[in-house]
Amino acid sequence: MSILIDTRLAGGAAAAFFGISALLAGTTAQAQDCPNRGQLDAMYCDADGDLVADTPSDPSKLSNPDTLVFAYTPVEDPAIYEDIWEPFIEHLEEVTGKDVQFFAVQSNSAEVEAMRSGRLHIAGFSTGPTPFAVNLAGAVPFAIMGSEDGNFGYKLQVYTRKDSGINEMADLKGKRIAHTSPTSNSGNLAPRALFPGLGVVPEQDYEVVYSGSHDQSMLGVVAGDYDAAPVASEVVDRMAERDLYDPEEVKIVWESDPFPTTSYTYAHNLDPALVEKIKEAFFSFDFAGTALGEEFSGVSKFVPVTYQKDWAVIREIQKANGVEYTPQGLAKE
Repeated sequence: MSILIDTRLAGGAAAAFFGISALLAGTTAQAQDCPNRGQLDAMYCDADGDLVADTPSDPSKLSNPDTLVFAYTPVEDPAIYEDIWEPFIEHLEEVTGKDVQFFAVQSNSAEVEAMRSGRLHIAGFSTGPTPFAVNLAGAVPFAIMGSEDGNFGYKLQVYTRKDSGINEMADLKGKRIAHTSPTSNSGNLAPRALFPGLGVVPEQDYEVVYSGSHDQSMLGVVAGDYDAAPVASEVVDRMAERDLYDPEEVKIVWESDPFPTTSYTYAHNLDPALVEKIKEAFFSFDFAGTALGEEFSGVSKFVPVTYQKDWAVIREIQKANGVEYTPQGLAKE
């Protein structure tokens, strides 16, 4: 039996649950012939070496539910995003012939466990948690929001108030800097991997304070609670469009090359025919004139991606930070 992790559970409790679940599942999986598993949990196999869980070869293990459950990455106000995603959900229902239910997740741990337990079929996972979803929950990334020419991605940007006296990265020394959460890519892992090359070592040269989210980091900078913060450009751009802060009060000290954004994934054990319909729905969806298109400005369609290729830079950053794709690593979030 599996349960959905509540955000109120302590990290240790979540890790304990995952450990028991992995032990029970692993007993069965390890008895099967699996020539390669890589970093995947014992529940899964990767015989073709593409770094994601293989589709079960046994037809009895395939899932073809009457109702598909879809989730978007945790956000400050899930209710708003349920409305924003409604046009896409209607399109997904039309193409697949299935009912689709929007599932508002409260944490990355909850989202990963929901897919792992079979309760979540299609999900958007944030950049940093995507490898955890792949390795712990059998998520298969296949799409990402992109522009008409197929480009996609966001930048890591370091914001501060215009009157902070911080004009370059060296000025962060001795300051109080907001990171988002331990497993966040742009909010923590990328800064820890990239900032030393810029002459600033987190926790050694400045105090790291975890804000909990990009939104809270940015709002904290504006309020003067933090001296600066590394944040994802796509998040702060959307915040500005909703007038959640005044861009005239802040400035960018430094920005990176682009990273991939939220990955859109399906559960590895979905029936292949259903997977094709899901992909058709994503790649045929027209953002123009929809609430989704208005919310995610600068993108016009979903474009295909692979975890092996497009998340290579993220895996490199996480490896540099000693991240392990385990329940304990996810529970740290």
